Amino acid sequence: MKTDRDPSLDPIRRDAERLRRTRRRPAYSPLRGLGAFGVVGWSIAIPTVGGALLGLWLDKVAPARFSWPIALILGGLVIGILVAWDWMAREDRLTRDEGPETTEEDEGNA
Repeated sequence: MKTDRDPSLDPIRRDAERLRRTRRRPAYSPLRGLGAFGVVGWSIAIPTVGGALLGLWLDKVAPARFSWPIALILGGLVIGILVAWDWMAREDRLTRDEGPETTEEDEGNA
């Protein structure tokens, strides 16, 4: 029986490690970009529409000299943009932290 450090097993070990890394961090997909558009869009749309609906209700319940719907649409828009900005910054940090891992074995094969 061969030992664990058999040099003939090195190519298999490299391939297995490369496969493990690929499974942990899948390759970029165009669908991931479309998903990001969806998340950003919904994170802006929901607070904006919610502000409009709340503003319409407040116009009936507590009339004011200004337009509640317009004020709350703008407020919802600002909140949505901040949420989207935070989400994009977090995704960018994760992407940068998960940068390509190179090992000495990979550098030798390049």
